[in-house]
Amino acid sequence: MALTIKEENQFKYIDEGAGEVLLLLHGLFGALSNWEGVVNHFKSNYRVVIPLLPIYDMPLKKAGLDGLNSFVEDFVKLKALNQMTLIGNSLGGHVGLIYTLNNPDKVKNLVLTGSSGLFENSMGGSFPKRGSYEYIKERVAYTFYDPETATKELVDEVFETTKSIPKCLRIVAIAKSAQRHNMAKEIPKIQHPTLLVWGLNDTITPPLVGHEFNKLIPNSELHFIDKCCHAPMMERPEKFNKILSEFLETRPNDS
Repeated sequence: MALTIKEENQFKYIDEGAGEVLLLLHGLFGALSNWEGVVNHFKSNYRVVIPLLPIYDMPLKKAGLDGLNSFVEDFVKLKALNQMTLIGNSLGGHVGLIYTLNNPDKVKNLVLTGSSGLFENSMGGSFPKRGSYEYIKERVAYTFYDPETATKELVDEVFETTKSIPKCLRIVAIAKSAQRHNMAKEIPKIQHPTLLVWGLNDTITPPLVGHEFNKLIPNSELHFIDKCCHAPMMERPEKFNKILSEFLETRPNDS
């Protein structure tokens, strides 16, 4: 079922269901559709909200983690969200870490899957092959255990994005910002219950990264999904949703 995109002020977002808030943040080449399986599974019991991060059109001088965090802060304020379970994939996890540290009272639980913030083997930091469809196809497929998950529609979407020089400049600026911002010294300050869901075959943030997050975040638990790479919620939605459901069900309900 296709997701309905809403618009308010400068924000585009998904807002489905009612109840406790799940705020979902996508990655550098991500899209709202990455979370479709999560939305459809949880919207009957939760309010699932996904802002479209302005990765391709934010002012170039603000294109970085701080700019994205400010965007999320503004969005949360506009929608008056509180006591959220914040769920981030890849770059979205990195932004989620910064947001949680800066706004601890707004976050109830934190969920990271394939998050940057400690280490990533990414294609974003250098983009020499703009205009090469085969290169983009290969790099998109690299993010999945099963290359067939990189559908033509998905590859076409990324390829169209990378044909734009202004968009490429922003992608590179944000990727470099993420690579510079290692959070190893800050992460231990996070006291929120934290769920880590990692693909056992993740080539971008390998399993070792999941273990490192688990070691550094005091109140965290780590789960691996086999035959899965960098986007578990897309590649193994049933397993991802089961792990997330069990985590949420063990947390006390404040309402």
